[in-house]
Amino acid sequence: MKRTGGSDEAKRRAGEAAADRVTDGQVVGLGTGSTAAYAIRRLGRAVDSGLDVRAVPTSFQSRELAREVGIPLVTLDEATPDIAIDGADEVAGFDLVKGGGAAHAREKYVAGAADRFLVVVDDSKPTDRLAGPVPVEFLPGARVPVAAAIRDAGGEPTLRTAQQKDGPVVTDNGNLVFDCAFDAIDPEPLSATLSAIPGVVEHGLFVGMADAVFIGSESGVERRAPPLSE
Repeated sequence: MKRTGGSDEAKRRAGEAAADRVTDGQVVGLGTGSTAAYAIRRLGRAVDSGLDVRAVPTSFQSRELAREVGIPLVTLDEATPDIAIDGADEVAGFDLVKGGGAAHAREKYVAGAADRFLVVVDDSKPTDRLAGPVPVEFLPGARVPVAAAIRDAGGEPTLRTAQQKDGPVVTDNGNLVFDCAFDAIDPEPLSATLSAIPGVVEHGLFVGMADAVFIGSESGVERRAPPLSE
């Protein structure tokens, strides 16, 4: 389930602050969602002013927006991202829950390939402890055993349904998504458990992947980074 709550101004400040870290000649991973969209639009204006960048989109949404604002696109077969910019549904320290837009599989492999991963969120997203639900993308034919394995791990999976059509949400990869509630989330062991379930394509726990988190508010942007990433 997609989480909302922050203002457009807070999202804009965070997205644009991270986009301003991109320099000439870099390859950029473009995330998905409303806050990442502000970063994409900012990069588009910079490209229009002469910035030389190429970008790897993580979804149909981010690809279409990048084309609209004039950012040249490449694939991971053609280039490795120097930097990736993406939003999050929850942030606890430098651990994330992502997947509100059902693009977390592509978001994770693009962020993982990048030299630096910048997370952009509004000030409603930071929390002391991740609470979920955790999105899990899975192969459609594995729905029953994947659900059983998630329950064995202490979760309760709910098939994500579409808002404007009958039936489930289908990802850009042609798969389905469970939103999984857990009484408590210990990110590292739960990440390993979910990854090991046969039929799971990817889950929305991004553990220790962020190199910096930009938190936008009505009055400004706070940047947080692990000591070794400063």
